[in-house]
Amino acid sequence: MAETATAEPTRRDFLFIATGAVGAVGVAAVAWPFIAQMNPDAATIAAGAPVEVDLEPIAEGQIVKLFWRGKLIFVRHRTPEEIKAAEEVNVASLPDPEADSARVKEGHAQWLVVYGNCTHLGCVPLGHAGAYDGWLCPCHGSVFDTSGRIRQGPAPTNLPIPPYTFVSDTKIQIG
Repeated sequence: MAETATAEPTRRDFLFIATGAVGAVGVAAVAWPFIAQMNPDAATIAAGAPVEVDLEPIAEGQIVKLFWRGKLIFVRHRTPEEIKAAEEVNVASLPDPEADSARVKEGHAQWLVVYGNCTHLGCVPLGHAGAYDGWLCPCHGSVFDTSGRIRQGPAPTNLPIPPYTFVSDTKIQIG
C-alpha cells in the first residue's frame, strides 16, 4: 500500500493567508466611504421619499395628519353620509367647481387625501368643523366641505390633492 504524503502547513503559509486577509479587510475599509458617498443624502431621501400609509387602523369619520416632503397631508376616512353629501352638491355652484369623483380614486370614495393647508394664506384648517362638517380655517373663515372643496370664505381654490396611489385596499403610497 502506498502512503500519501500530506504537506504540513508551515509558518510561511499562515503568514501568507493572514497577510492576504488583512489586505482584503483594508481594501474594503478604504473602499467603503467611496461607495457610501454615492448614496443620496438623508435629507434628500426624507424630502422626496414616498410615504406608505396603512389605512386599516383609521376609523370611519377619522382624519389622520401626516407629513410628506415637509407638507401637511390629511387622510380622511369618510362616512357614507359624508360621501353622499359631497356627491349631491351642485358642482356649478362651487367657487372652484370640481366633482367629488374627481377628488377621490375610483372604487375608494371613502378615502380623501388632501394637502392640509388652506389655499388662502396657508393656515391649517380644523377638521369636522364649519357649515359642511369638512374643514374650517380659523384664521380667515374659509369653509371646505367633506371633499375638501372651498364653499365659503377667501380661499381661492379647493384643498389640493397630493400624488398618491393605492398599493392595496388598505394601504396608500403618497408620492
